[in-house]
Amino acid sequence: MFTQKTRHFFFLCLTAIFLASCADNKLPTATLSGTIENQSIPPKIAPDQATFAFDQFMGIPGFMGDELAGYVAERAAFNHIKLVRRMGAPSSYRIKGHLTSTGSKANTTVFYVFDIYDNNGKRVHRIEGLEPAGGTATGDPWAGVSSDSLKRIATRSMASLRAWLHSS
Repeated sequence: MFTQKTRHFFFLCLTAIFLASCADNKLPTATLSGTIENQSIPPKIAPDQATFAFDQFMGIPGFMGDELAGYVAERAAFNHIKLVRRMGAPSSYRIKGHLTSTGSKANTTVFYVFDIYDNNGKRVHRIEGLEPAGGTATGDPWAGVSSDSLKRIATRSMASLRAWLHSS
């Protein structure tokens, strides 16, 4: 039979392949941690005019999604990214975030994808990455994800969004 470490490695490889297959563009190069960017369509709206609305994060427990949303708002303000905070309010772009977590007693990894869509529903950019976190004895990989891990995801994602916004 396979050891726990072998099963964990196999699952991580399958998850990385799945995330890579979700991309419409070239395959990303995985790193141990951080953000991976795919080729994208340059923004057509001036950075100081662009607004972004986040849909509810998928795959993450609600209370952690709320915490991550708070960190995203803080980092967006720091990076001069304008967020629309009312549900259904008009915005230049919509962002759909998908997160998943896998882990063991020794470590946990959060995989994240933020797809940015224009008003025509066309995906114009993707931010994806992985964030290592602490282990968990409970069997729930989200239990190993700390506030610091969520802050790093927000920091890297908003820095990447700002870089894309200023790429044209």
